Amino acid sequence: MEHLTKEVFLEKVFNYEKNKDWKFEGELPCIIDFYADWCQPCKMIAPILEELSKTYEGKINIYKVDTEDQQELAGAFGIKSIPSILFCPKDGQPQMAQGALPKESLEQAIADVLLK
Repeated sequence: MEHLTKEVFLEKVFNYEKNKDWKFEGELPCIIDFYADWCQPCKMIAPILEELSKTYEGKINIYKVDTEDQQELAGAFGIKSIPSILFCPKDGQPQMAQGALPKESLEQAIADVLLK
């Protein structure tokens, strides 16, 4: 799973400096996990996301954003609580989910939002 800096995010997900309206820049739909190292629920979903990144390899990308390290990026998305998980379909609007979702919920969201 790739950790995104602001520069890479602008290139692979959404260039919010250039575009006011959402425009997905990626090749594959993606999930972005906004997390912090001190956050216990974040640690609980990390292995689930790792597993999903293998299961859906070639279909979706899963990225991580360290909100401590990338404060501007977290601020741009108004991240107030972590984990916050952003589901970005190739077409259409992204959807944000908050909290440590169980694997079933993540798989459901992948099916409903990313791979429909």
